Amino acid sequence: MVYKQVEDLAYLLKSISHPIRLKILCLLQGGELSVGAIREGVETSGANISQHLNIMRNQGIVESRKDANFVYNRIADQRVIELMKTMQLLFCSRAEGEVAGKIADQL
Repeated sequence: MVYKQVEDLAYLLKSISHPIRLKILCLLQGGELSVGAIREGVETSGANISQHLNIMRNQGIVESRKDANFVYNRIADQRVIELMKTMQLLFCSRAEGEVAGKIADQL
């Protein structure tokens, strides 16, 4: 990797490293969602969701559009969607498999 690419990747990873931001990005993988729908999925306050969306929006990770009284958000870069899918495959599936294995061992 070229030094600039390494810097850009480090910046991206730092930007998404908060648990709430990761949850938001997991939800947005499926497509555009309103702030209210994200709030329900993440189970935190609207103000907290807005704060994290603003951080990701300012860094170009998330884009938004306003439609009447609603603001809809989506992931701005397809590479972020692919990154989230890869992380879920590597970490979430493994954790679920380990839990299932431990339960089966106890039976």
